[in-house]
Amino acid sequence: MQARLDFLTNPVSAGAVKHIALAGRSLLESTLPAATRELVELRVSQINGCGFCVDIHTKEAAHAGETQQRLHLVAAWREATVFTDAERAALELAEEGTRIADAAGGVPDEVWANAAKHHDEDQLAALVSTVALINAFNRLNVLTQHPAGDYKVGQFG
Repeated sequence: MQARLDFLTNPVSAGAVKHIALAGRSLLESTLPAATRELVELRVSQINGCGFCVDIHTKEAAHAGETQQRLHLVAAWREATVFTDAERAALELAEEGTRIADAAGGVPDEVWANAAKHHDEDQLAALVSTVALINAFNRLNVLTQHPAGDYKVGQFG
């Protein structure tokens, strides 16, 4: 498979991607656990069918010490016992925030309240921003049919 457009080298899209990536880098300094961030990015990418981002976040999470069991179970996190309550709340918020068009009224109050029970305001801000940014990257990759499988850990960082 070959991408329809190389948005990393096209001057117009490369400028936009640069700014999106910079926004994401600021989240690395947040108190949201890195493992939670990777799990959220992986789950959102699965929902959106973004193979390129699934490849990235699976490899980055494994490199950071995430277990294969947890990575394999992200897609079925509701039935899995390997995630903490805080991670489950983050995954639920990420799913609802990604599938926003499927629910009249957006993210339900009870989903937000559950996330707020496990995350402070700064972590919630990082979580919401992470969901928004990975959705943006997913859309860039899916629209251009960016192929998956060749990502090397640390390639973009």
